[in-house]
Amino acid sequence: MNDQAERLRARLKEEDSRSHQFKTIAVVSGKGGVGKSNFSLNFSISLCKRGHRVLLFDMDIGMGNVEILMGRSASYSIADFLEKNMPLNNIISEGPYGLDYIGGGTGLSHIVKLDDEQISRFTGELAQLIQNYDYIIFDMGAGITEESAKFILSVQEIAVITTPEPTSITDAYSVMKHIHLLDDKIPFHLVINRSEGEREGQETFKRISAVASRFLGRDADLLGIIPDDRSIKQAVKRQIPFIIYQENSAASKAIRNMTEKVGGGAGGETGEYHTSQFISKLKKFLFNRG
Repeated sequence: MNDQAERLRARLKEEDSRSHQFKTIAVVSGKGGVGKSNFSLNFSISLCKRGHRVLLFDMDIGMGNVEILMGRSASYSIADFLEKNMPLNNIISEGPYGLDYIGGGTGLSHIVKLDDEQISRFTGELAQLIQNYDYIIFDMGAGITEESAKFILSVQEIAVITTPEPTSITDAYSVMKHIHLLDDKIPFHLVINRSEGEREGQETFKRISAVASRFLGRDADLLGIIPDDRSIKQAVKRQIPFIIYQENSAASKAIRNMTEKVGGGAGGETGEYHTSQFISKLKKFLFNRG
């Protein structure tokens, strides 16, 4: 009788896992210093303010700065999961407006590679963890590595952060090309940061979009343009997310417009994507040693 009840609980748990809908977004950039983590943090907070449950995962292991931008110091990071076998649920910290985040840790001088046992533990615990969220935002390190590509290829959508600078545009396209060659179906959303105006932002988007269309044969969506807003610099210095520091600034309004575009209203539909789909893709890439 106990075995039968246990099997029933397991089956219901599995059905819940398959029915839970959520959205996974990887935030990437071709180079550092373009405001990727700042976007990830403020975008996540804005989603929370709209009533969504969000987990921000700082995947820039050893160089994570999400905590610095918030002026907070997490007790634990992903490094504790990898090096001390701490449960994934125990390393979650709480940010503003109910945002949950997992820090990337600092001071690690080695590149973390998961072994088979860590992969099984990580994906198993992550499958349970994401039942609690509407959005999982992965703030990836700049560029693409063999390890980061595995997470990027598992998500539904990719937000590419760039600035109007020529080198940033070139690097953003390079990242898009790299990902496209691995998977030509994942949607790209471009975010133009530090734009001097709407016109410059639109021109930057058109340049990248035209090159992607010509050489990759695919379109890129413009998620939004963030102006070169003085309040962002002030917020960073004070270690306060700029959407909180000055909620009516041009940059904050731009972030709100983007979250409205992605997330709709409070508690809105996040898309036809289930836990089992994401975990299956992630397992496939992580276990693939080729």
